Amino acid sequence: MRIRLKSERELALMRQASALVVDTLRLLRDRVRPGVTTAELDRLAEAYIRSRGGVPSFKGYRGFPASACISVNDQVVHGIPGPRRLEEGDIVKVDIGALVGGYHGDAAITLPVGAVSPAATALMAHTYGSLLAGIAAARAGNRLGDISCAVQRHAERQGYSVVRELVGHGIGRDMHEDPPVPNCGHPGRGPLLVPGMTLAIEPMINEGGPAVNEPSDEWTYTTADGRLSAHFEHTVAIGRNGPEVLTRWPYGEEPVCAGLPAAPALRAG
Repeated sequence: MRIRLKSERELALMRQASALVVDTLRLLRDRVRPGVTTAELDRLAEAYIRSRGGVPSFKGYRGFPASACISVNDQVVHGIPGPRRLEEGDIVKVDIGALVGGYHGDAAITLPVGAVSPAATALMAHTYGSLLAGIAAARAGNRLGDISCAVQRHAERQGYSVVRELVGHGIGRDMHEDPPVPNCGHPGRGPLLVPGMTLAIEPMINEGGPAVNEPSDEWTYTTADGRLSAHFEHTVAIGRNGPEVLTRWPYGEEPVCAGLPAAPALRAG
């Protein structure tokens, strides 16, 4: 395993890429409504990223055909945008990556389409809570397993399941770098967290069981029991004084569900 520590110059470039990711997610958030197609959202994302001088990280990556991963309801991650129209009551996961100055940023949110059920709202809220719990554990001197355990504990205490087959990852010059960041594990295990590490922490939490179906289209994972799944992700740097959320949203605009605390409260240098 080769973990690449980032210099301050590299972190500055990752902050630029991450800011573009957040701006793109904010744009798509405002366009998610019943009747819009996932392909329309993807075209909007690509046009916006390129208009800002960035390159979509996902398009062409290992053959992925789109600029955004857009997954609906029981689709867990890596949904391929297409003619599907969003419907009232859906929940939609939007995952965006952008390359700026040779470095990547990566983040994902789960959004309600119109009015959604209380169960869907709770799933989104506690998936976001799992992300915040993982970020809070992303401190120099901890181990990678402390992040994984924090995510798992939060989700399972609320009665949800953590997807095992899919994990977060290191990020930087490459979209996926070491180390893998599982969403379940044991505290005190795994690589030591040190300043300069950059991680994409991304809980994928299921309403029902943890099992997922292998993709029939080579990309889109779905829950094995057909129940809902939610996904949130931030790019995070391990700082000397705590985690820095590189994909932080403007204060007051965070995708916060059910009154959970906002990620910027966890930001440190």
